[in-house]
Amino acid sequence: MNQASLFPKLVLASSNPGKLREFGQMLAPLGIDVLAQSALGISDADEPYPSFVENALAKARHASRCAGLPAMADDSGICLPALDGAPGVHSARFAAMAVAEHGQAASVVLDAATGQDVGSRASADARNNAWLLHRLQGQGREQGPSRRQAHYACVIVLVRHAEDPEPLIAQGRWQGEVIDTPRGQNGFGYDPYFLLPTLGLTAAELSAEEKNQRSHRGQALRSLLAQLQQA
Repeated sequence: MNQASLFPKLVLASSNPGKLREFGQMLAPLGIDVLAQSALGISDADEPYPSFVENALAKARHASRCAGLPAMADDSGICLPALDGAPGVHSARFAAMAVAEHGQAASVVLDAATGQDVGSRASADARNNAWLLHRLQGQGREQGPSRRQAHYACVIVLVRHAEDPEPLIAQGRWQGEVIDTPRGQNGFGYDPYFLLPTLGLTAAELSAEEKNQRSHRGQALRSLLAQLQQA
């Protein structure tokens, strides 16, 4: 079955330019036209839930309801067992939540590491990474790689319409570990600090094609497309 015939056009429930770029690259060969929700004037949905799947479903339903089109959403983040799974679903807001919880103490750490400009996506990424490294202080490789073990998790949800009772749900996981010094100019978010030990490279040192082949998001999307083929 031709997936594009089922979903020639769908809304991607994200305002993250990195995610928009990655999904667009992976879906373009299928002839699926991906529209960013921001281009349709759709605001971000609330993400109040503790799990990736609940947040992804909420975002997909919101975008579909507003656009009147099929919608796809992902919720993803980096999870560290040494931090009880954090940042997890809070990965994109890790530093902001730290400031809300710890006040000036967190602000001092973040401003010293990244400066006080908090308006850009790049600045938000830098502050999130700075807080992650702060949380990992004293948990170096000399204590065993498990102290820095991490994985990216991704859940993708696709709804045919806002009230779809049978949303398609796919998951992916990408194993790695967190390093102290960023490497690479590609990717976004935590990618420059996310080392793939089997390759000796960070996610930010991979080309877009290599990343899409290996990443949590690429795994989840291929799983979703396999479900579409069986529909």
